[in-house]
Amino acid sequence: MRNNLNTFVFALAILSTFTLTAQMEQGTIEIDRSAILIEDVLTAEEQAALTPGDVLLQLRAGNERFVRSDLTARDHSFQIRETADAQYPKAIVLSCVDSRVPVEDVFDKGIGDIFVARVAGNFVNPDILGSMEFATKVSGAKLVLVMGHENCGAIHAAIDGVELGNITTMLENIKPAVEMSTKSTGERTSKNRLFVHEVVENNVYRNINRIKEDSNILKEMFDKGEIDIKGAVYDMDTGVVIFLD
Repeated sequence: MRNNLNTFVFALAILSTFTLTAQMEQGTIEIDRSAILIEDVLTAEEQAALTPGDVLLQLRAGNERFVRSDLTARDHSFQIRETADAQYPKAIVLSCVDSRVPVEDVFDKGIGDIFVARVAGNFVNPDILGSMEFATKVSGAKLVLVMGHENCGAIHAAIDGVELGNITTMLENIKPAVEMSTKSTGERTSKNRLFVHEVVENNVYRNINRIKEDSNILKEMFDKGEIDIKGAVYDMDTGVVIFLD
């Protein structure tokens, strides 16, 4: 019964799309293209003029559009050609590898807009730090954002003490966040959502501190106000990015 209903809904959606397209081609429906946000590839001059605060506001605004399904119209073929020889991204985002967290989409960004570093549990190591240094010191990005997310498998595994191949070693980078999470009541397992949320946030805070402690380049840029280093948590249920203080 459910399969038949799904097939019917899918067929109805396809029919509606064909009908709308035909009406647009016939001119019976007019699209207000002035209301569509179109974002061009950033130039070196435009990147240089941005402040870290500007970039943070743009990421916030992009996430609001993502949540509303009001995404920017982009000509990807044009953006590919425009960024072939150089890139001037606004930020670098450290995210988890989770397939349900599409970073560029979450912030409504396109080709050439942001660097993205991904590792399960969004923790820093020398390779990630080197990537952040390249993104900021060499390529001019103005913001470093560490973004965790709810329902993170790596966080769950670190909490529950999973041991499996190289995953065991990887989880050692997350376990300190588990140990420092002491405010939540109830069992200290991945079944306790409040505890998991606390660990997710502490993992973000800890890695922000690690960035400042383990990279003299990023710390100096931060102290001079050339970049900002922020944290956030992506809510899997709503698509909202919650920026941390």
